[in-house]
Amino acid sequence: MNTAERDEMEIDLRELFSVLKSKLWLMILIGLVVAAGAGVATKTLITPMYESTSKLYVVSKSADLTSLTLSDLQLGTQLTKDYMVLIKSRKVTEKVIENLGLNMSHEQLLGCMSISNPTDTRILEITVTYSDAYIAKQIVDEIASVASQQISEIMDMAEPNVVEDGVVSLNPVSPSLTKNVMIGGLLGVFLVAGIVCVMYLLDDTVKSTEDVQKYLAVTTIGVIPMEENKGRHAKKNKKRR
Repeated sequence: MNTAERDEMEIDLRELFSVLKSKLWLMILIGLVVAAGAGVATKTLITPMYESTSKLYVVSKSADLTSLTLSDLQLGTQLTKDYMVLIKSRKVTEKVIENLGLNMSHEQLLGCMSISNPTDTRILEITVTYSDAYIAKQIVDEIASVASQQISEIMDMAEPNVVEDGVVSLNPVSPSLTKNVMIGGLLGVFLVAGIVCVMYLLDDTVKSTEDVQKYLAVTTIGVIPMEENKGRHAKKNKKRR
């Protein structure tokens, strides 16, 4: 790329920046409007979701924690994956639905439930996300209870201990009003900026002597100003005559 091309590119970027700067008020205005719309939509159209978590402690068949051996702990670590599969089994979910009288299917309950195992622990965290905070707590507690019983029966071992019951969450986990408002505002600003850039790049009209020299490679001798007011007065005088 030669020096002339670099100078031309710098001038174009400066002009583009100048155009964006002149439309800054419009970008801010549209950004505020879109942000306000995103906030209203978040409050009125999106259902808030709440989470409740119950924790199970995975151990081997030893019931007395004081008598646990290294092999018991290693076995408990290996069994966590089996427990996670069993908790999501149809036998557990259908029993929970029956006990609580829930109007949902096995697949729908699985969609509300998630299970995780914190690294280097024998703790299983069962989390339920639901539109009602109280029902979310009831579901997660019932899942922990039913799962403990089913695991004990199926695997012929001591029931996993419930370390922590679910709690009623006072604050929804989604949607995030602040996040949606910020994203809406940024989208509005970038949308206007994109439209301004496209209009600028597509605009090939000649507006100044610099444009004549730049695009036509012709040196201008002079500029003749247009007297719009004089032309209007002449038309008015003509009509009067």
